[in-house]
Amino acid sequence: MTALAFPQKTRLPDEAGNQKLLIGANNVEKRFISKRANFLALENISLDVAAGEFVSILGPSGCGKSTLLKCIGGLTNVTSGEIRIDGQPVTAPRADAGFVFQRDVLLDWRTVLDNILLPAEFARLNREKYILRAEELLQTLGLEGQGSRFPWELSGGMRQRVAICRGLLLDPALILMDEPFGALDAITRDELNLELSRLWATFNKTVLFITHSISEAVFLSTKVVVMDKNPGRIVETIDIDLPRERTLEVRESPEFIQYTRHLRSVFERLGIMKRTAHA
Repeated sequence: MTALAFPQKTRLPDEAGNQKLLIGANNVEKRFISKRANFLALENISLDVAAGEFVSILGPSGCGKSTLLKCIGGLTNVTSGEIRIDGQPVTAPRADAGFVFQRDVLLDWRTVLDNILLPAEFARLNREKYILRAEELLQTLGLEGQGSRFPWELSGGMRQRVAICRGLLLDPALILMDEPFGALDAITRDELNLELSRLWATFNKTVLFITHSISEAVFLSTKVVVMDKNPGRIVETIDIDLPRERTLEVRESPEFIQYTRHLRSVFERLGIMKRTAHA
């Protein structure tokens, strides 16, 4: 990984004055083995994420971004190496992690409120105790009064807001988001980027966010991790030193432009992005 000349982001210390590590991945490898193939999806992945960080994982299709997220969330096991969350090895799905996927995977036969309450039901918790929290989350994300509607009555942006509410219901320490805005139009995507940035600043969660968008990664993150493919590996990590509470105007700042320009140059160097178009 290349050290950059960008200013380094100051992270929040714990009570002892040390930076608290929430996620630690050490020399992680992931292979998919079947009768037809032996495919190395991830190789030599090492990554530290401090509590309260917003980390975007940026890279081309097929580089293993989603696979890495699933390994961190305990949805699939690593082949070798180790992932720890809050000091504990990840060997199964984490109860303290909330997931938000590219498809909102809402159940159309359940109301918005009932969809949000699914994590409490799966965890066999008292459903009634979480109704107030679900309603508060709906209000926070601009969906007050929408709890009795059905997903098929909502726009794509509203559905993703419901999915975010569901991911936050059990107040997880870690939010894992796999291209949650990738299928949305540009205006709705900008709107939800603002909402997510505000939520992160308000609730001080640790977020891992998968994206193909350079500008989205810089806008949202305290750290951007760049991956390449064949096999999936981390090629560069940069800290993003922008105000914690961000508006869309920050994208016009010299610092923002510097970060995006550098990330484009990384992809040009890797042969993933071309500097000019050819006829």
